[in-house]
Amino acid sequence: MGEETPVVVGLNAVIVAVTRESPRILTITASRRGPAGSGRDPTWVDGDVLPYGPLDPAADRTLELALRGWVAEQTGLEVGYVEQLYTFGDREREGTRAGGVPRVISVAYLALVREKPPPDTSRARWRDWYTFFPWEDRRNGPPKLVAETIRPALEAWVSEAPAALARRERLERAGIAFGLSGSAWDPDRVLERYELLYEVGLVWESVRDRGRSETPDRATVLGRPMNADHRRILATGLGRLRGKLRYRPVVFELLPPSFTLTQLQRVVEALVGIRLHKQNFRRLVGRGGLVEGTGEIDADTGGRPAELYRFRREVLRERRAPGVGLPGVAARS
Repeated sequence: MGEETPVVVGLNAVIVAVTRESPRILTITASRRGPAGSGRDPTWVDGDVLPYGPLDPAADRTLELALRGWVAEQTGLEVGYVEQLYTFGDREREGTRAGGVPRVISVAYLALVREKPPPDTSRARWRDWYTFFPWEDRRNGPPKLVAETIRPALEAWVSEAPAALARRERLERAGIAFGLSGSAWDPDRVLERYELLYEVGLVWESVRDRGRSETPDRATVLGRPMNADHRRILATGLGRLRGKLRYRPVVFELLPPSFTLTQLQRVVEALVGIRLHKQNFRRLVGRGGLVEGTGEIDADTGGRPAELYRFRREVLRERRAPGVGLPGVAARS
């Protein structure tokens, strides 16, 4: 029998905030370049990782309590809303190639907070999530990089398929993922788009994992890279969050206790990456009984004073799926 591979169980956190219409992700600055022969991929670079902590099977009573504890220790943040996202356990996902190196199984969580600066002594940094996924922000229309870089690369990838059936399948997959060839743009397909770009070779992690000995020129790949498979974990979390907006009131975890309807709409738009029709959005929010007026006015809007609202917690008992709705975006089948 071969040598047993040790297994390490860890916890990752996709921690999301929205500040001034910027959706933000908390990352940790990491340096993981290992010496030759260490089993560490030589193309692993200094860069971002999601907050991570090991599970202590003896001391940690639950996974969630362990997550909350080391997030507070690493970042100084007390997270509020938390839900388990997915378990990631592919071999070599940590950039290791030699035997004897522990296989890392990560249980990922999605957490929503209101942004606070991390302690000066922390390696934690808030970053706009569209720096990792620039093709996802369509609030000002489709990004130029879709027409200039992504679409030509996808067309070349389709044409390189070895048979007609494979070309049709690739064409359909590219069209559905990026809203091309008559397909509608689906905001929830964040992971599918990232995995397609990985397969085509347009993200740094793809170049790294193909075993190239040199560090690739970051100008030739799309978005800010992350170490290990953390950008894949991040894509999974963002897709989950976008989908939940339709049927759970999670957006209110990212807002102050009182807010204007414009603030509410801007936070939703920041998360989903598209502009929404103002009157239709307000009609959906009002019809759903999600908010109620506070009787107070916000005079500091930069324009006309606006009424302040708060989340109606009673809606959790009244409706099975109290989401904000996304007018103009088709529900995913």
